[in-house]
Amino acid sequence: MTESTGRAIELANSLAALRIRLSTAAENASRKVEEIELLPITKFFPVTDIQMLAELGCRAFGESRDQEARAKIEALQRVWDWPADARWHMVGQIQRNKARSIAAWAATVHSVSSARVAAALDRGVAEARSAGHRADPLGVYVQISLDGDVSRGGVDVHQPAAVDALCAQVDAAAGLELVGLMGVPPLGADPDVAFAALAAELRRVQRSYSQRLGLSAGMTEDLEIAVKHGSTCVRVGTALLGPRPLTSP
Repeated sequence: MTESTGRAIELANSLAALRIRLSTAAENASRKVEEIELLPITKFFPVTDIQMLAELGCRAFGESRDQEARAKIEALQRVWDWPADARWHMVGQIQRNKARSIAAWAATVHSVSSARVAAALDRGVAEARSAGHRADPLGVYVQISLDGDVSRGGVDVHQPAAVDALCAQVDAAAGLELVGLMGVPPLGADPDVAFAALAAELRRVQRSYSQRLGLSAGMTEDLEIAVKHGSTCVRVGTALLGPRPLTSP
């Protein structure tokens, strides 16, 4: 057995097990598994892994660094017939000076927590549209800080006016589409309590919008709890791809 064949089998088995976990979590929460997106987080993993996942039916991939994502996208488009319906998600913190580049390749971003970044992304989408690099608006999850430590990213959940202002800005932007909220449990926090608070914030924000907003919540270790509290997108890396390499390929 070649190394690549072994890796393909490993990924197929991991993906199957993860889909069973997700299906069970949905069933236990009396939800439909079809309403929950499984987002493989492929940061630091090679393009060969992404190609194998695409061949297994995955069509969405999450990256956290602009430069790495662009290199992978270019490599895949060069050497492989990349699926036309594949989508890329930016899940890492967004630097304002990277917004223009991110707007050219990302379908969705999960970590918008400031008006300046939102405005920069909107300008980036306008430029990408003018250059013919995209037609659709950029989906935006507004990140929520559940403990008020905004240095780790997110708008303080205890400041609803600030949350509302950023959501309204995203919703009004010509190049952006407000698709929901994102959050992670604070360090050392009970994820059940954290996701319950995030779900409550989503219900509050939802009252101001006609479109159904989603919830980007849950990773390898806590996806079942996130699904219980209404997550519509779980971001999974380790359970699917294994321990993350120390450096990017």
